[in-house]
Amino acid sequence: MHQTAKIFTTGRSQAVRLPLEFRFDVSEVFIRHDPVTGDVVLSRKPTDWQGLLDAVAQNKDDDLLIERRQTRTRRDPFEGVEE
Repeated sequence: MHQTAKIFTTGRSQAVRLPLEFRFDVSEVFIRHDPVTGDVVLSRKPTDWQGLLDAVAQNKDDDLLIERRQTRTRRDPFEGVEE
């Protein structure tokens, strides 16, 4: 079931009056715009980095830091530069 929220303008800002069950208990939230759907999404700001660290630990890619297998070449970084 979809609910609606009222949008209003105060000065040069636009605001959304959220229904009680959707209200945040914080003073700031993240906002992002989905370029495909046009949706505007509000989400809680994390209080610390632990969520990110947990996600990285769960999705650890063993190949991420594997040494690249390519030949080493010596080259002059200034080749072709005129003085």
